[in-house]
Amino acid sequence: MTYCLGIITQEGLVMAADSRTNAGVDNVSTYKKLFDFSLPGDRVVVVCTSGNLSLTQSVISHLEQDLKNQASITLHSLTSMYDLAHYVGQTLRKIHQEHAEWLRKDNVDFSGNLLLGGQIRDEGPQLFLIYNQGNFIHATVETPFLQIGETKYGKPILDRTVSFNTPLNSAAKCALLSLDSTMKSNISVGPPINMVMYRKDSFEIRHRLRLPAGDPYLAKVGQEWAASLRKAFDQMPDLEWEYTN
Repeated sequence: MTYCLGIITQEGLVMAADSRTNAGVDNVSTYKKLFDFSLPGDRVVVVCTSGNLSLTQSVISHLEQDLKNQASITLHSLTSMYDLAHYVGQTLRKIHQEHAEWLRKDNVDFSGNLLLGGQIRDEGPQLFLIYNQGNFIHATVETPFLQIGETKYGKPILDRTVSFNTPLNSAAKCALLSLDSTMKSNISVGPPINMVMYRKDSFEIRHRLRLPAGDPYLAKVGQEWAASLRKAFDQMPDLEWEYTN
């Protein structure tokens, strides 16, 4: 399992992902799940992946090969983020159709979802969630964040904290706290954490962050967030019980 999220605000975009692909008492492995396909000066394109690793690896490899081979349709040739989302969705669907039937015979879950975020000139920043079937939805002013993977533990803080008007630095901090809350509750999500923050109309990612296991800042964030929650809990008024004779 994994956890990835994207937040879009009036100032830009934040995307973040953990790196854990397998978890157990004696078996933990990692694989990068945030990929930067940007063309500085022209467009910013970031993809996050969750689900069956062989499926998502194949999708990323296909996107990379199309760029390398200068195919007629690539992440750098299309002229709108909508077209990029459609192209990535078609790629995901194609690879899924090629292999799903064979893996289904062995009861292998061959499914995956992707986040696609970025900006192309003459458009504003956009964020899409691409489903296993190749269809997709996009973030809006009313729903400025999207998640894939193990979403339930990190969603409450996003619901209560993030809006389209949230300052970009605050959105990045919230994204990290959302990941921290998920890691605290689910062993299948873990570091290294990869994050990018993109400022609108800069057409270049200038803020990147990788937080490995044991990183002092990551530990400090977790400790201070836990202390803040305990303090807020202690300040809540006691229940006013109804007493009966």
